[in-house]
Amino acid sequence: MKNLYLGLKFAFSYFSILPITFKDSDDLSKKEVLASMLLFLPFVGLILGLGTVVLFALLTHLEWYGAIISAVVYMMLYGFIHTEAVMDVADAIYASHSGKDAYEIIKEPTVGAMGVLYAIGFVLLKVSSIVYLLMHGLLVEFIAVLIISRLSLLLLFKVHTFKSSFATQLKESLSNKYLISSITLFTIIGSLLTPYFIVLLIQGLFFSILISMIIKSKIGFVNGDVLGATLEGVEVLLFFCVAVFMV
Repeated sequence: MKNLYLGLKFAFSYFSILPITFKDSDDLSKKEVLASMLLFLPFVGLILGLGTVVLFALLTHLEWYGAIISAVVYMMLYGFIHTEAVMDVADAIYASHSGKDAYEIIKEPTVGAMGVLYAIGFVLLKVSSIVYLLMHGLLVEFIAVLIISRLSLLLLFKVHTFKSSFATQLKESLSNKYLISSITLFTIIGSLLTPYFIVLLIQGLFFSILISMIIKSKIGFVNGDVLGATLEGVEVLLFFCVAVFMV
């Protein structure tokens, strides 16, 4: 039970900026803790989504301005960690085009011009998509997408071999029991939010495999940055699908 609780805390401390503290005696390297961290990854999306929707409800009198604030705050709540991944992956892809070592480029602390431009593009797409959904009352669908984008990453841990020690450690920790438990639990929760959850989930899983495979074909490997960029891509595409088919 303690490992499950530590995994829950670890998920929020790693994938959000929410203030989470640990004791010096807490061992976060245990397989059970890491597996629980992944088990609760979609829960992070659920909580961040709820927080964003509550903020929008408080700012709804500001209309589109309140929606923009809420959309940006959502990205702030996960510390732009996935947006940063888009920058690194874009730089790596363009570096590979010129014959450079994509892995060396993706690990550099600096960011190139292409990474910045792609990140700006993703931020514009994401903020405008969230604003559109919030302004059209698609609040539960918005939350569902945040759950699905993180559920899709769990599938990728089973699909890919990673060029990253931490990602490899997570992959080895994620047993089928934890994977099936997470998918089952959050499919039930998501289906309570919207009857279209399973349809969106299937789309999200397809998009995640497609995006990660395309990136891998460009740079030759998968690591944490590829997972983060994939998450951003899945969310943007699912927001588009919701906007097109549900408005």
